[in-house]
Amino acid sequence: MVHELAEYERAPEQCHLTAEQLTAALFGPAPALFGHVAVDGRDEPLGFALWFLNFSTWEGVHGIYLEDLYVRPAARGSGAGRLLLATLAAICVERGYRRLEWWMIKWNPAAGFYASIGAVQMDEWVPYRLAGPALYGLAAQATAVPPHPHT
Repeated sequence: MVHELAEYERAPEQCHLTAEQLTAALFGPAPALFGHVAVDGRDEPLGFALWFLNFSTWEGVHGIYLEDLYVRPAARGSGAGRLLLATLAAICVERGYRRLEWWMIKWNPAAGFYASIGAVQMDEWVPYRLAGPALYGLAAQATAVPPHPHT
């Protein structure tokens, strides 16, 4: 379904995830990715949520960052997305996390749904991404700068 999401977001060529990578991330020795799958009465998958922990230095506690939420087109409006988000909200409440956060692509019609459940758009924050050659270039600088001596 991750590849279906990439198609939906008009970027299928950018999705390189393999089943082996996802399995290792979710079920490896020290998983840092967590997931939930919504299924119908026949156990057919309707959608998924993939998430990981973040940390708020202002709140002093962890939160959940929702990396991906996807509901198959035929299941949209069925309540599957609401149930997936409600499940993550329940985890937050149960564990004392104060935030459930995610990014949404600008043109996604789910904005109305998110507003209906009380989610607030954080328009004063701007996302940044460092990837590809820029990431490698900056990483190379980590060893190029001599350590600052303690005085």
